[in-house]
Amino acid sequence: MSASKQPPLTCTGHSRPVNDLAFSAVVEATGESYLISACKDGVAILRKGSTGDWVGSFKGHKGAVWATRITPNAALSVTGSADFTAKVWDNVTGLPVLSFDHTHIVRAVDVSDDARYILTAGMEKKMKLFDLRSPTQATPARELEPCSNGVKTVLLDAVHGLVFNGDGKEMRVWDLRKSAQVSSRIFEHEVTSLRFSWDRRYILCTAGKRVFFYNAITASLEKQFDVSVDASCAALHPGESRFVVGGTDDLWVREYDFNTGAELEVYKGHHGPVHCTSFSPDGQLYATGSEDGTVRLWQTFPGTTYGYWNNA
Repeated sequence: MSASKQPPLTCTGHSRPVNDLAFSAVVEATGESYLISACKDGVAILRKGSTGDWVGSFKGHKGAVWATRITPNAALSVTGSADFTAKVWDNVTGLPVLSFDHTHIVRAVDVSDDARYILTAGMEKKMKLFDLRSPTQATPARELEPCSNGVKTVLLDAVHGLVFNGDGKEMRVWDLRKSAQVSSRIFEHEVTSLRFSWDRRYILCTAGKRVFFYNAITASLEKQFDVSVDASCAALHPGESRFVVGGTDDLWVREYDFNTGAELEVYKGHHGPVHCTSFSPDGQLYATGSEDGTVRLWQTFPGTTYGYWNNA
């Protein structure tokens, strides 16, 4: 399919590649969602989700920020860094409220919806679960190991007591109650990303030129689609009509039909490979982060009036 034209909103502020990003839910008090991005420049940036407007920068890491997540209510953000720490940030003050020391680079983080549990992982080749309500909150409540490789992507389902992680060409499933692996899925290529759908019905897994959709409770495969690039990341629209894919060596953003797998759109805008993507909670846009040091916002339905896209 030839490239379609859609002028994205470009969010500047980072000076090196953007490694990760995530949206909060819509916050009732402001009617706004919020977007957090992590960058190799050592800074995480918080923005308004509908416009990309800068809200604040989180400075305190002494190395690249590899991973980030934000709580649904946008009160806290979590970051993982090459400085061997993971930090929890107050999104109002912009200050770190907790820092968890590790013995190696932290490449992946996640946070439970109620902001009680923080999951970290990285080049230690294991995962650590921290309980923020524990008197010994800086000491892991659980450690999940061993992994065969450095862990670059993780998911936490605290409600069902499950953890998922990519480990080379394998997706591992862990039961927190047993602190043990309960199953795994093997792929032909390295797992590059794991991401929940907004309703947490699916786990999206990218490996090679395929996107897999697993049941988030049973870890059974429900769908898989071939895509035209080596996928670095994928995100599913909240309405489950389409999904977006970024490529490890591809500058374009690609949309696919979730029912048929057909490629719907190809958008050009980034000047480097796309490392991460996520849909906003209302599904009106999705964000991409790239090697080119920018976050770009794309309309799901170009031509509609939304945020700074005033087409009325």
